[in-house]
Amino acid sequence: MIHISRKEHFNAAHKLWNPVWSDERNFEVFGPCANVNWHGHNFELIVTVKGLPDPDTGFVVDLKQLSTLIRRLVIDKVDHKNLNVDVDFMQGKLASCEILVMEFWKILEPAVNEITKFGSLYKLTLYETPRNFVEYFGEGV
Repeated sequence: MIHISRKEHFNAAHKLWNPVWSDERNFEVFGPCANVNWHGHNFELIVTVKGLPDPDTGFVVDLKQLSTLIRRLVIDKVDHKNLNVDVDFMQGKLASCEILVMEFWKILEPAVNEITKFGSLYKLTLYETPRNFVEYFGEGV
């Protein structure tokens, strides 16, 4: 089994805030991430597709098509945006990396299936900072 990955980058602001909690509880749990005026990150999204190579091309997935798909369906919607306010698929959701990566999966998984008959979406890795990241394998979607 081959795992092939494409990395894309975006910048976005967000605030971690649970509206049913008091201000004190939000600041206690989320600390500086609950900043009233938001805060931002330079995110890295790594999309990994698994499969066996197409005997005609040697590709599990055409990386140019994958990059175009990721940019059109995800990056263009979140880059230089406020995740809590500007992004339709994040409306009414906590803007944590865990929730964000699950929403990305819902968008990307069917689209990846359309551009390759030899592979499928295997994993999404979302870096919020160089030391903080989440990995998601599609469970629970």
